[in-house]
Amino acid sequence: MSGGPLAAAIAAWHDGLAAGAGASAAWLAERLEERGLFFGTRALCTVLRPRLLTPAQDRLIREAGTAIARAFARAHEAAVADPARLARFGLEDWERSLLEVDDRLPWPSPLGRLDAFFTADGTGLRFTEYNAETPAGAAYGDVLSELFLALPGGRGFQERFELRPVPGRPGHWHVLLAAWEAFSGRRTLPAIAIVDWREVPTQSEFRLFAEWFRTLGAAVSIVDPRELAFRGGRLAGPAGPIDLVYKRVLLSELVGREGPGTPLLAAVRAGAVCMVNPPRCKLLHKKASLAFLSDERHAPLFDAGQRATIRATVPWTRVVEERRTEYDGRAVDLLPFVAAARERFVLKPNDDYGGAGITLGWEVDQSAWEAALRRALEAPHIVQERIHLPSEPYPAWVDGALVVSDRIVDTAPYVLGGAVVEGCLSRISTASLVNVTAGGGSTVPTFVAVPR
Repeated sequence: MSGGPLAAAIAAWHDGLAAGAGASAAWLAERLEERGLFFGTRALCTVLRPRLLTPAQDRLIREAGTAIARAFARAHEAAVADPARLARFGLEDWERSLLEVDDRLPWPSPLGRLDAFFTADGTGLRFTEYNAETPAGAAYGDVLSELFLALPGGRGFQERFELRPVPGRPGHWHVLLAAWEAFSGRRTLPAIAIVDWREVPTQSEFRLFAEWFRTLGAAVSIVDPRELAFRGGRLAGPAGPIDLVYKRVLLSELVGREGPGTPLLAAVRAGAVCMVNPPRCKLLHKKASLAFLSDERHAPLFDAGQRATIRATVPWTRVVEERRTEYDGRAVDLLPFVAAARERFVLKPNDDYGGAGITLGWEVDQSAWEAALRRALEAPHIVQERIHLPSEPYPAWVDGALVVSDRIVDTAPYVLGGAVVEGCLSRISTASLVNVTAGGGSTVPTFVAVPR
């Protein structure tokens, strides 16, 4: 954790919490239960402090996030214009065919989320992934923010600091409406369906989104893909015709379970429904998109400012393959180089989530690392340089006592319209894989803390 203003703000929160931590824990547990803030059966938030950012850190997230999002947009444009570049993303045949669908939207990924970690001194960011398909968590973060603003143990802190939330739902709403207007040419409110499998643990967030959208006047339903039908030129669910799909189901899972002819994709191909995000989001969702930015072969595609942003914020990343490449200014044979330096690298599947399939070189022995490299040659993977994982102390009520322990902190700002950063998901964990889906993480609300 960096010192200075951030350390002072964290200490002030802990000081104010100490006397009434047990009462705050009980109060928060009741509110989580009332609002359904659970990921499956696990409480979404397990600590008694929100994520605090300094104004300088908030500004860095917005500026660096915006710059790197625009570099991703340039990568998408360059890839679809050149088959050789497109091939480097490792798309499957059905994914390539969906790139040709005319979705009538101005952006390939209207809603996105970057995953980043602050550098050791807290003054820089390193972006490790781009969820350009189904970014989750905005409703969770907003509702948790409401609760932590009212947390009994935070009252003293708020006498000394202003807590500024960084909401995500309003930006999501505006993007959905902008997408609908671009698709239909109308400004009327669409009938919205939030689409994902009924058994996923994020159903609780879908309900929060649906409730909030209804307060804004929209007709909203939560629909399993298996409940959809495409007849007479309209996509419909159990509640009736659908104008706009807020797609939370992953395309790979949808096609894997239901095939490429599923009613949802048939309606999208026919131009009968607006879907956010559209199928062509899949290109940037591939983890090879980070390799595309980092690879020296693509540097001429970006202007000087974009190249500087990429160097400063994207860890060295390559698609796993037999080739010569550059590392730290020198030429290397990729596979032997990575095999010999396992403690420096992580292997990630090109298209997976929740930490699945990731191999951390510093947590396995040499034989396991080499076996993972061989598997990575059989199915698309990337190799990425290890980065510093920042940690902060977080208080929790454990067995009737207040326990403060260090947690790794992940910073995940939302990208709207492929170019604007608004809202930020924060996740903490005691494990190296900072992911709630992976089983060891917790979501916390994010605030900018400003001294009064």
